[in-house]
Amino acid sequence: MTHIITGLCMRYAGCVEVCPVDCIAPGYPIDEWPYYYIDPDACIDCGACVPACPYNAIWPEAEVPDFLKGDIQGNYDFFANGPGYDAGSG
Repeated sequence: MTHIITGLCMRYAGCVEVCPVDCIAPGYPIDEWPYYYIDPDACIDCGACVPACPYNAIWPEAEVPDFLKGDIQGNYDFFANGPGYDAGSG
C-alpha cells in the first residue's frame, strides 16, 4: 500500500521535506500534473507526509475518500506512464 496525494494538493512542499525515503515528486508540466505525487514502489507507508500537509490532501490509499478516489490512478500513472522523477523543475 502507498499514500496518495489527492486533488486537495496545493503544491505545498512540506511533505517532500519530511519524507524519509524521498519518494515524493512535483508534477511538471503543472497543467498536466498539477500535484505532488508519491512513488508507490518507494513509499514505505510511514505516514510522515500526512501531518506535514496543511491541506489534508494526503491519505493512505485504502482510506482515500470516495470523492477523491479518482486521484489514485493519477498517482500511479505519474510514475508508470508520466514523467515520474524525470519531471524536472518546471
